[in-house]
Amino acid sequence: MVKTTKVRYGILAAIFVNVVINYMDRSNISVAASLISEELNLDTIKMGFLFSAFGFAYSFSQIPGGFLADRLKIRGFYALSILLWSVATVIQGFVTGFIVLLVLRVLIGIFESPSYPMNNKIVTKWFPANERASSIAIYTSGQFIGLAFLTPVLTAIQFYFGWRALFFITGGIGILWGMIWYLFYRDPKDSKRISEAELKLIEDGGGIDDSPNADGASKFNWNHLKVVLTNRKLWGIYLGQFGLGATIIFFLTWFPKYLVDYKGMDFLQSGYMASIPFIFAFFGVLISGFISDLLVKKGSSPTFARKLPIIVGLLLSTTIVGANYVNDPFWVTFFMSIAFFGNGLASIAWVLVSLLAPKELLGLTGGVFNFIGGLSGMVVPAAIGYLVQGGDFAPAIMFVSVLALMGAASYIFLVGKVERVELG
Repeated sequence: MVKTTKVRYGILAAIFVNVVINYMDRSNISVAASLISEELNLDTIKMGFLFSAFGFAYSFSQIPGGFLADRLKIRGFYALSILLWSVATVIQGFVTGFIVLLVLRVLIGIFESPSYPMNNKIVTKWFPANERASSIAIYTSGQFIGLAFLTPVLTAIQFYFGWRALFFITGGIGILWGMIWYLFYRDPKDSKRISEAELKLIEDGGGIDDSPNADGASKFNWNHLKVVLTNRKLWGIYLGQFGLGATIIFFLTWFPKYLVDYKGMDFLQSGYMASIPFIFAFFGVLISGFISDLLVKKGSSPTFARKLPIIVGLLLSTTIVGANYVNDPFWVTFFMSIAFFGNGLASIAWVLVSLLAPKELLGLTGGVFNFIGGLSGMVVPAAIGYLVQGGDFAPAIMFVSVLALMGAASYIFLVGKVERVELG
C-alpha cells in the first residue's frame, strides 16, 4: 500500500509564518509611531509620508517582483527576500533622523514586494483547486492572528525596552526564519518527503507546475503585460484589492496612534484594544475560506462561492464609519472589529488570482494585483495625514469606508463570471 503524505500542510504552516513575520515587520512602526514622532519631532504630515513610504515602494515593486517570482526558484528567492527586509528592519533601530528612516521603509517595501506573489504560486503548486481558498485563508490569517497576539507583545517590548528594541527584536526573528526557510522549502517535484499519492492528488486536482521553464512561464514579452493590464475581469479584482487594502493599511499604520492621540487611550490599553479587531479579522478570513471551499465542494459555481464572501466582507468593512460617532473604548473597538471582520472575509481575494490569471502568468498577474492593491498603502496613509491636520479624524474614517464600498462595487460590476483568462 502506498503511503499517503500530507506534506502540503507543513508547507502551508511555513507560509503562515512567512506572513506573520512579513506583517510584523511592516507594521511594527505603527506601534512605535507615537514615540518616534515625539523623539524625532515628526508632525502628522511627515508621519503620513513615513507610513506611505513602505506602501509606495511595495506597490511599485510588485510587477517586477511578480515577474521575478515567475522566473526564479522560490526556495532561494524567498529566503533572500526575508533576510533583506529583516536586516533593514534591524537597522531602523539605529536611526536618528527622518530621511534615513524613510529610506529604510522604502527598502523594506521593495524587499517584501515579491512575498505575496510567491505565496500564491506556492499554494497553486502545492494544493488542488478545491483546497485553495481555505489554504489561502489560512496563510492570509497570519497577518491578522500574528498581529492580534503580537501587538500587545510589541507594545510591551516598547514600553519596557524602548522603540529601538522593537526593531532589533522583530528584525532578528526574521533573519533567523529566513535561514530556516531556505533549509526547509522544496517544490512538490523536488521534495523527498512527498508521496506519489499526494503528488498525484495535487496534480489531478489542478495544482500547476509553473516553475521556470514550465509551460513557457519564463518567456516574458510585452504582450504578457498587456494581457494582465487590459482584461476587465482582472481589473475588477485589482480595484477590489485597492478597496480592501484601504482598510487594512489604516489598521497597520494609523490605528494605534488613532487610539492614543484621538480616542484618549494610554499605550498599554491601546495595545490590547488594537489586538481585538485583528482577532475578528482572523476569524473572518478562516470562515470565508472554508465556507468558500465548502460551497465549491457542494456544487456551487466558482463565481458564487468565491465572490460572495469577498463582496459581503467589503460591505461590512464600510461600518468602520460608526467609530466617528462614539468615544467609549468599547464602542470604538466594536465598530473597528466589525469592519475588520469584514476585511478578513474579503481577504481570500488571492484565490481569484489563482482562478482568473493565465496559468503561465500567475506571478505577473499576482504582481499587478498586489501593485494596484498596494497603491492603497501609498495613498491612504498620506491622505489620512492631510485629512487629520485639523485634529479631527472623522473625515479619514469616512474616506476609508468609501474606498471599501468602491471595492465591493468592482467585484459586483466588473469581475463577472469566474473563469481563467487565456494568454491567447
